[in-house]
Amino acid sequence: TPEIVTRALKHSLSQGYLQVTRSETGRLLATLAAASTGTIAECGSGCGVGAAWLRTGAPASTKVLTAEVNADLAQGVQDLFADDPIDVINADWASLGEHGPFSLVFMDGEIAGEVGLDEVLALVAPGGIIVLDDFVPAECWPPMVDGRVDTLRQSWLGDARLTSTEVRVADDAAVLICVRS
Repeated sequence: TPEIVTRALKHSLSQGYLQVTRSETGRLLATLAAASTGTIAECGSGCGVGAAWLRTGAPASTKVLTAEVNADLAQGVQDLFADDPIDVINADWASLGEHGPFSLVFMDGEIAGEVGLDEVLALVAPGGIIVLDDFVPAECWPPMVDGRVDTLRQSWLGDARLTSTEVRVADDAAVLICVRS
């Protein structure tokens, strides 16, 4: 595990958070960030684990920005990354628009559902990547969750403005990777 990620994981534990960006997802983020230029962003810093993985993979010339609406969490992540090339802002997802367009955006699938597909698409440059995590792997089509059609996943995988796929990162976890046309 990269040192910056280890620091973020320790910070998360010190804050009482056990649910963070999984290593499987983190390694995928680092890989996608490695091919990203300009500015990449994370919506929802939490305790900084996702941003640490992004920074691990991103070229030195790629700016990494993370936004966290909770002021205490944002301050903790700012302190954590004080000596690292990661910009942390205390703001909600909408504030990211002032810093885009982005070549890669990472956010929780639940946040994407609250924000809306069109609003997230507006953050990403053509050819840019959107990574949505915290999905349970789909076993069929249409995708089902708790006996109901997962309309969030269905909308992201079926939108004509995106080329998208679901990637199973573990037996119990999947992410959506979407490239904007």
